Amino acid sequence: MSDACCGGDTPEDVGPRESIDPVRLRDVRELRIAGAAGVLVLLGFLLPVLGGPPATGSGVAAHLAAAALGGVTFVPGAVRGLRRRRVGVATLMTIALIGALVLGQVAEAAMLAFLFSISEALEHYSVTRTRRGLRSLLALVPTEVSVERGGLTGRIPASALEVGDLMVVMAGDRVASDGMVRSGRSSLDVSAITGESMPAEVGPGDVVHAGSVNANGVLRVEATARVEDNSLAKVVAVVEDAQRLKGDRQRIADRIARPLVPAIMVVAALIAGIGSLLGDPTLWVERALVVLVAAAPCALALSVPVTVVAAVGAASRFGVLVKGGAAIEALGAVRTVALDKTGTLTANRPRVVAVVAAQGWTEDEVLATAAALERHSEHPLAAAVLTAAAEGAVAQRDATDIEAVPGHGLRGVLDGRPARLGKPTWVLPAALAAEVDQLQGSGATVAVVEVDGEVVGVIAVRDELRREAAEVVADLRARGIDVVMLTGDHERTARAIAAELGITRVHANLVPTDKSDLVARFRSESGRPVAMVGDGVNDAPALAVADVGIAMGAMGADVAIEAADVALMGSDLRHLPQAIGHARRARGIMLQNIALSLLIVVGLVPLAALGVLGLAAVVLIHEVAEVFVIANAVRAGRLAALDGVEAPRAADPGRDLGTFQVAEDGCACCAPSADASLDASVLGIGGSARGA
Repeated sequence: MSDACCGGDTPEDVGPRESIDPVRLRDVRELRIAGAAGVLVLLGFLLPVLGGPPATGSGVAAHLAAAALGGVTFVPGAVRGLRRRRVGVATLMTIALIGALVLGQVAEAAMLAFLFSISEALEHYSVTRTRRGLRSLLALVPTEVSVERGGLTGRIPASALEVGDLMVVMAGDRVASDGMVRSGRSSLDVSAITGESMPAEVGPGDVVHAGSVNANGVLRVEATARVEDNSLAKVVAVVEDAQRLKGDRQRIADRIARPLVPAIMVVAALIAGIGSLLGDPTLWVERALVVLVAAAPCALALSVPVTVVAAVGAASRFGVLVKGGAAIEALGAVRTVALDKTGTLTANRPRVVAVVAAQGWTEDEVLATAAALERHSEHPLAAAVLTAAAEGAVAQRDATDIEAVPGHGLRGVLDGRPARLGKPTWVLPAALAAEVDQLQGSGATVAVVEVDGEVVGVIAVRDELRREAAEVVADLRARGIDVVMLTGDHERTARAIAAELGITRVHANLVPTDKSDLVARFRSESGRPVAMVGDGVNDAPALAVADVGIAMGAMGADVAIEAADVALMGSDLRHLPQAIGHARRARGIMLQNIALSLLIVVGLVPLAALGVLGLAAVVLIHEVAEVFVIANAVRAGRLAALDGVEAPRAADPGRDLGTFQVAEDGCACCAPSADASLDASVLGIGGSARGA
């Protein structure tokens, strides 16, 4: 914890988190100490009343014991802070405790130690509880795993799993580590990891992640990571690191608290010194001690860190990685969201919907030429072209000297002749301009194929929109957020897709640097934070420039987690507005806590200086305020269920997850798409086109 906080310990002081995280409130060491101190305080007041004058000494002894016991929770930390030349709130409380004892105010000293130890305990419990909720993700990994080695199947400890081992995952079993399916087909429940209730269909060649639950059948999965290095472990590490990052309001709290602490000590010393010259020294030293405690910015120092930890931990439980307070701050203030089209608004499953051959060429020749250029490309449209060529049994051809031209297309050499494939603005369609215009107007992405300077044909590819995309756009706009679509597609294609989604601001024909320039422009125009949503790889420049970079489908993708401030682990775009709403709520809680904390300090100091409030009353008011601030901050950890999506469930490795909850409107993977009928007949191009 910061030295500006109530405690004096920093994270490195307290050792491994696993050894100190309390499971229940009664397990908190500081709370048990506070309870014992409270009993001693009560005895100190009761003994003189019940036992008469002879018991007065026993009451004082009880109060001294309470002061010593309560002081154990913060005095050692204050001393360690002083050794490092750092002064915190615990330092103020330690001085006030010692001063009260020196002045003979033993009961007040006992009350101070008792109440302050309670606040220490509640702070510790609230922070570690949210960390424990995050770390419960690791409980999704089974302790044992079935492995096939040398033709024999046996169970081994999950910690002994090695990369390359073949895991045998039976129905109802959890996948112990990340891997690739080698045989078998099934549905996996990934709700505890990504927050999505819809099952994920997997088969040979598909990647699976640790913690997924096999619904039916038997899967043989080749492990691609050890248990300690799997995606769940990475998620926990990223978020725990992120919880230590400070947001703007946490920095504001620190900027106020750190200089305020020494300033308070100076003011208290002046009150004691000047007051002693003008009146009773004992009275003014006592008032100085009360001012010292009254001005302690303990609630202010606590107000943001606890909120950040709670909010970040809660977000991870519904499948959203938020990299600390700075990201929560910016996400909660976002008023413009720029959405990449491919892989964000679309399902990233493009398919060839039409092939138009130029005169003297056949459709197979057009596909074969395009496939030869795309064979080693990683562009999403390449897979669609190669799939269409394979399904059409088109003869394979090999191109050489292939070169990618960023933002435009590909060029290479085919049978000794130069060939190009790319946007109509780069490879002009010549006689096929009308067909290109019609295809783009339908929302398809068009690539023109050219050999030796002659256009041989065009290929239309359509990527299906995510079924929830229009709902998400409407939700964002209802929250007062301006939605912009950024894409490298042709203007007409982009506008056709945007019209289906209800997006009015569209920027097309963009290369990656254009996207980053636009994001910077949006921020300068609005003066408010801008979020960029992309795949975390091709959109890396724009993600880096945006106030909040949000990566889609980042589960298991190191590059996406590294490139973005926020990562949606699953593919359900509805988590985007949910994350923004969650961040706005956390940001509002931060503001409430800061305002209340400052109000307490401003109100108590003059009352303490004038002698209206004594030490016990000031301490009580402060501790009540701290409890309120902590309780308010913990509210940032509450989760709201997504419409149509199950609320995240607590990790329970023994729970049977073989039955899935399906949304009322049916299964996403089985529902017919409105775009499925987009073929040559619908486009009306004529006999030279075909649906692939």
